[in-house]
Amino acid sequence: MTNSSRNNSEAGADREPTASEVMRAARSQLTELTGMHVESVSSFARTDEGWQLAVETVELARIPDTTSLLATYEVTLTTDGELASYHRVRRYERGRADPS
Repeated sequence: MTNSSRNNSEAGADREPTASEVMRAARSQLTELTGMHVESVSSFARTDEGWQLAVETVELARIPDTTSLLATYEVTLTTDGELASYHRVRRYERGRADPS
């Protein structure tokens, strides 16, 4: 490895992950830990401690799909994108809207 490529690699290791990298890491790590399919990331915020996301997952697939059970998980990642915690905050049927 040349000095310039080594310096570029070292510089890349020091940089903070981008928002899209954090979202991919959250999806991947939550899927690995829970075995549930992640549908989407519905909210995303940077905090002093890292990142906080709301992630929508399929908890129970049903036919028709509109009756599948989904859940919202609050996911916290460290500043370098490692999963620190998660917990379910909501469970609902796909075809039902929240009451106003």
